[in-house]
Amino acid sequence: MSDDNNPIQALDTGQSMAELEQLLADHRQHLEALPETAPAADRARVRLDIAEALLGLGRNAEAWDEARAIFDTFIDHELWQEAVEACDILYRCDQPESIIALANGTWLAVTYPIEAATSVTMLHHIVDETPERSDGGAVAAAAAHYLADLRTEGKEHESLTFLTAQILGRVAERHRDIKDPKMINIWMEALQLNDPGEFLPRLGQVLEVIIDGNWWYDRDALRARLPVN
Repeated sequence: MSDDNNPIQALDTGQSMAELEQLLADHRQHLEALPETAPAADRARVRLDIAEALLGLGRNAEAWDEARAIFDTFIDHELWQEAVEACDILYRCDQPESIIALANGTWLAVTYPIEAATSVTMLHHIVDETPERSDGGAVAAAAAHYLADLRTEGKEHESLTFLTAQILGRVAERHRDIKDPKMINIWMEALQLNDPGEFLPRLGQVLEVIIDGNWWYDRDALRARLPVN
């Protein structure tokens, strides 16, 4: 429970906000210092930092405007990691189209081999947005676990798959009141959550429902440029 009369807590909060304000100022100065000939992608990356700082300051509408304005630049330059990070910011801005941003970013996060932790973050958001008893959350959790296993190794693999296994366990509990590890395996088999050939297309259907036709890019054109179609 917060205590508004706690001077230490108030000081920490003030420092945090001050640091964010300084960070925002630094990023804006950086943007202004870029030469006119600077690549659009470089400008967009700095604006992504500005959007993150604005979001941290609670200036959500401004953060949305920044992140949405640069999203197409990242797509045009095939900067998939940055495009997904922009969508993550847009989702956290809690604006009318934030859920649309989440679904657009999640499709990219699954389709392209970006950082596994970023993909897991987006899919975890999908889990949070789906009804507890629906299969949508289970499919998203399975996809997160699959990508964590596929795209990482070593210590990162150990830590990230541990996290995604926990997410799967929480989804199993809310979906069918399942807590026992053996029963979770049976649940996964029953829902075909061990087969990416089954759960990835179903994830696509979940995203289609969320998007409702509001795709921000031409998926067919992007698929055509993939190394393996």
